[in-house]
This record gives sequence, C-alpha cells and structure tokens, in this order.
Amino acid sequence: MTDPYWFDAVAAFLGPAYLRNAFTKGTEQEVDFLVDALGLEPGMRVLDVGCGPGRHSLALARRGFEAVGVDHSAEFVRLAREAAAADGLGASFEELDVRELDRAGEFDATICLCQGGFGLLGGRDETDVFGRIAATLRPGGALAVSAFSAAFAVRHLEAGEEYDPATGVLHEVATVRGPGGDEAPFDLWTTCFTARELELFALGASLVAVEVHGVTPGAYARQVPTLDHHELLLLARAPG
Repeated sequence: MTDPYWFDAVAAFLGPAYLRNAFTKGTEQEVDFLVDALGLEPGMRVLDVGCGPGRHSLALARRGFEAVGVDHSAEFVRLAREAAAADGLGASFEELDVRELDRAGEFDATICLCQGGFGLLGGRDETDVFGRIAATLRPGGALAVSAFSAAFAVRHLEAGEEYDPATGVLHEVATVRGPGGDEAPFDLWTTCFTARELELFALGASLVAVEVHGVTPGAYARQVPTLDHHELLLLARAPG
C-alpha cells in the first residue's frame, strides 16, 4: 500500500452503490444493540468516526441523538449530508482525516464501525489513531470500535489474498460495482486485529469496562469471539 488514502478512490467509484452491499443491511440492529450496550440516552452527543455515507449517524439521529460523522471521503460526506437533509435530520458531517482527529472531551459516546477510519490505515498508524478516538470522550463516555478479525482472515484466506503477519494487513483485489452497474477492480488493504490487541489498545488509552466480542455485520451481541466471527467489537468507557 503506497497511498494512505487509497479508499477514497473506492468510495468515489461506489457512491450510493455502497449501501447495496449486504454488510450495510444490519444498521438498525447494530445501532439498537449499541444504544443498549453503551447505555445511551436521546440527546447525547455521538461521534461517528469513518462514518462513510452516514448510515449509523443517520440511524442515531432518528433516535434523538446529536450525531456528528467524520470521514475522509468527500463523496461519502456529500451523500451523508444529502441523506440527512432529505430526511430532515440534524446529523452533521465533516471531511476529516482520522489521523488529524482532535476533538478532545467533546462527546458522550464515539463509535467507529465497519473498518471506517481505523481498519484501513495500513497497520502502522493505529495506536495513535486509537488514542485520538478515545480522547474524544467526555469523562464516563462510551466507546464502540469494530475491527476485522485476524483469526478469521487467516483461517479463511482465499486464493489471491495475501495476509502480512508483520502488519496484520489483508490485501485483496476486489471487483467493485458502481451505481450504474459498471464494474472495476480495486486493491483493498484491510488491517486485521486480535481480541487481545484491541483490549491492549483500550487499556493503553486508560479506558475502563473493556469488553471484546465476536460479531458479524447485523448481528451484534455480547459473545465470546470465535474463529468464525468476521469482526471483533470493542466496548469501553472513559474513566470518570
């Protein structure tokens, strides 16, 4: 991976077709679970890091939360703003490189889901970025971060995929379908993690009430990670 913003080209090609992917169909279940698991109440201010076209932010706004989404992709931010305006929602969206996130102590909760803003960094910037994400929380604020499972990636490695054990990055060439049905190949680099790595990130950022669960998109639950869980879900809180 030579371009740290490689996903912008994928997002620009996908546009609204991103929301046709099967993994986006579980948004309501994921948000319902997180609202309950994190003890969130309407009116709270929630940051969505790597928000994409805003599906989680918009779902939170519909539930009465003050949602703020940030993403590096100009196309995804545009789509999120258009969706918020069309539905009359108060969610706001900003173009931002997560490597420059600097919103210390502003939010009651912060989420970073579906590899957005954390799992696409190339395997070297994650410690700093996780610290920036954790720092956005007010005292007692809640955090939810999902990440692709290294155990799943290695166990289910397919022909043509390459896994770098030094960085935890899974490389593949995927055929992506755009809004008009046109297709193009794109290189994808997804950073994968173990449950222990996520726990150590959280403890290193002085978070408390740390939990790591095994999940799949649209099926968030408190459950012990297994080799067949696509993703890991970290839940934690800022002290205070």
